[in-house]
Amino acid sequence: MHSAMKDDSMSKLPKPLSMPALWGLILGLAAIAAIVVSGLGYRLGWWHFTRGLQVAEWATYGAAVAFVLAVLGLVQTRPGAARRGLVIAALGLIVTLLPVATALQWEYASRTTPPINDISTDTADAPVFWDMPNPTDYPGAKTATLQHAAYPDLAPLKLGLKPEDAFAQALSVAQAKGWTIVASVPAEGRIEATTSSLLYGFTDEVIVRVKAAEGRALVDVRSRSRLGRVDRGVNAKRIRAYLAALQERATANKPLP
Repeated sequence: MHSAMKDDSMSKLPKPLSMPALWGLILGLAAIAAIVVSGLGYRLGWWHFTRGLQVAEWATYGAAVAFVLAVLGLVQTRPGAARRGLVIAALGLIVTLLPVATALQWEYASRTTPPINDISTDTADAPVFWDMPNPTDYPGAKTATLQHAAYPDLAPLKLGLKPEDAFAQALSVAQAKGWTIVASVPAEGRIEATTSSLLYGFTDEVIVRVKAAEGRALVDVRSRSRLGRVDRGVNAKRIRAYLAALQERATANKPLP
C-alpha cells in the first residue's frame, strides 16, 4: 500500500523543464538585444558602423543557434512528451524568427541585386544633387547597365498635371513619407531630401525632378546610399513606392484638358 502511494505521489510531480526550450528563449532575447545595441552604439558614436555590423552578425549566429534550440524544445515539450515548457519553446521560436528571417532576406537580396547603390529613373540625364554634402553625377554607363538589367521597370513618371501642380504634389508625397526636405526649389522643379534606416540611421539621399514635357509634367527620381557600395535593392524599392504614391495622389487631381 505504501508503495502504491509512493508511486502515486511520484506521478504527480511536475515534469522537468526543457532546457533547450529555456535556453532558446534566453539566447534569442539576448540576440535581439545585441542587434539593437549594435545600432544604438553606432548612433551614439560608441563605435564605427563596421563594428556595429560585426556585433549584429554574431548576434544573428546566436539567433540561429537559439532557433535550433527552440525547435528541439518544441519536440521535447509536445503534448504527451516527458518535459514541460511548450509555451517557452514557442516564444523562443517566435523571438528568433525575426533576426533569422531578416538575415536570410538580407543574404537573398545580396545575391539577387546588383552591386550598386545609386538608382535613377533617368540614367542618361540623371538629376544632380546640389544641396547634399557630396554633389555628384550619376556613376555612369556601367551602373546604368546593371540597373536596367535588374530594374527594367524604373522609368520617368508622366502626369496629366501642370508642372507646378505636379511639383506641389511631389513635395507633399515626400513630406508624407517622413523624408527630411533639404531643398525645395519650385523654379527648378527640384526637391532634395534624406531618409534614414530604422536601426542604424544610415542616411540615403533622394532627389525628385519635375519638368515640363509637352505641356504635362515629367517626374524623375534618383535615390542613392551615402555608405556602402551596395544597397540590396533598397533604393529601387524606394523609388517605386514614391512614384506609386505620387501617381495615386495625382489621379485625385483634375487633369489638364
